[in-house]
Amino acid sequence: MAFAKSSKIWMNGEFVDWENATVHVLSHALHYGSSVFEGIRSYRTPKGPAVFRLKDHLRRLLDSAKIYRIDPAWDEKALFDAVMKTIRVNRLEECYVRPLIYRGYGDVGVNPRPCPVEAMIAVWEWGAYLGPEAVEKGVDVQVSTWQRFAPNTLPAMAKCAANYMNSQLVKMEALDNGFAEGIITNTGGRICEGSGENIFLVWRGRLLTPPLSASILPGITRESVITLAREMGYEVVEQEIPREALYVCDEIFFTGTAAEITPIRSVDRISVGGGSKGPVTKRLQERYAGIASGTMKDEHGWLDFVPGGER
Repeated sequence: MAFAKSSKIWMNGEFVDWENATVHVLSHALHYGSSVFEGIRSYRTPKGPAVFRLKDHLRRLLDSAKIYRIDPAWDEKALFDAVMKTIRVNRLEECYVRPLIYRGYGDVGVNPRPCPVEAMIAVWEWGAYLGPEAVEKGVDVQVSTWQRFAPNTLPAMAKCAANYMNSQLVKMEALDNGFAEGIITNTGGRICEGSGENIFLVWRGRLLTPPLSASILPGITRESVITLAREMGYEVVEQEIPREALYVCDEIFFTGTAAEITPIRSVDRISVGGGSKGPVTKRLQERYAGIASGTMKDEHGWLDFVPGGER
């Protein structure tokens, strides 16, 4: 998916022009995937641009860095302020936010510690991740032949660039086979997640989603949906889910910052429910979008408004 360039990118505390935001070709992250990142959305609201759960995303970013022994010079508050300034300097009403902490140019050995820790924040306008019609009509997916990495191999709880080589294989296979996305199973054969999304099934009125122990990323949108669903009276169960449940459940949807809440209309060319967006998915979409857009009350304090963006 192509995206529009913005004006400035924050790099190590300074703003540089988009075209000049470069790194050395011998940067450690380029050769070994030694970087951690986040995907965050800022939404247009009646009160101006507001970032959805920015503190939670930055906390996960720093947790990912800690897991991989990356020690950045910027704490959560400094990164929070930098995100806000980056949105403001680019004058965007609505955008996707990508902070990245990475090991730069210093040494080309596997040991990353001689390399400096650097950071950047980029923002740009970005629409529906799985296509403009996906949120309403749903997407067709397959169960991938690739599996998520086993426990104690790569830490699935860290949002690390290296982990996403696995996701790339899943995504490319799905697209080559005519699907919009792939669903990954873990090494135990249980449902894990999409290539870049968490997953929920609606089964006899209950919401089922894999637990953290299933080698999933602890999604911020996933957590938000769990909170909203329980407030709306749904029972949410985090449990291991067999593959065959995908073919006989009532509804399935992906969650994620990029995907937001995207219904799945078929798996392996078997229709899910009636083959269209189900009522539970629709209710959750409306509630989530209402809070994110500022048209419904934000009882959880999930929106952080961009200073200077007030209307």
